Amino acid sequence: QLQLVESGGGLVQPGGSLRLSCAASGFTSDYYAIGWFRQAPGKEREGVSCISISRTSIGINYGASVKGRFTISRDNAKNMVYLQMNSLKPDDTAVYYCAAAGRDLLWNRCLIRSNYDLWGQGTQVTVSS
Repeated sequence: QLQLVESGGGLVQPGGSLRLSCAASGFTSDYYAIGWFRQAPGKEREGVSCISISRTSIGINYGASVKGRFTISRDNAKNMVYLQMNSLKPDDTAVYYCAAAGRDLLWNRCLIRSNYDLWGQGTQVTVSS
């Protein structure tokens, strides 16, 4: 059974760092994408970062608001995907979700929410002094 479990959220001061983890299990597809999304109160869920493993390429993408501050990575042996978040701002406060798409999805489309079939339960990140 496919399953995603996020962890690592919490309260951090502006300028601080957090690392989110996504444990993925039950995948059988050779091609897939794992994405991080976030949703703040009263706002749409937005793409933060993603990794795409497709037939033609392995790619990474970042949302404009986090580029240069956040880094996505994966550990295949542990079936984990991480989101390292540095230089956090109050605007980064949101519930962060890990999502998976078990098909061939190019990196330039892996920040599109509707491409994902499976979602984790979310983890709260609060940036405040």
